Amino acid sequence: MRTLFGSLVLAALAAVALAAGDVTGKWSGSFDMIGPNGEIKTTTAMFVLKQIGTDITGTVGPDEHEQFAIQTGKIDGGKVTLVADRDGRTIKFDLVLAADRLTGEANMTGQGQTAKARINVIREK
Repeated sequence: MRTLFGSLVLAALAAVALAAGDVTGKWSGSFDMIGPNGEIKTTTAMFVLKQIGTDITGTVGPDEHEQFAIQTGKIDGGKVTLVADRDGRTIKFDLVLAADRLTGEANMTGQGQTAKARINVIREK
């Protein structure tokens, strides 16, 4: 009976992870920084993510040579939230997963500065 219960719990956890989608993999695309007067500066974005259940770990940055560790990461349904630190500045990503695309925005705060950006990355095959 105990083995059956344990198997059911594992199956339920796996079902939750599948329902949420799996973001594990390398993602690349654009990071559109929105300046204080509305001008947009487009640069690249690369996320290297690993999902276990609803927790996400990994790194984010502009390319494979410049990556910053994710301090906290979660997925809830199709909503992905990540928090990373870049040189004393906290960057919070609020993203939506749709198929093999993550879109949303990033908000950076720290050292008396704030900045906003739009994120649009796709999973690399």
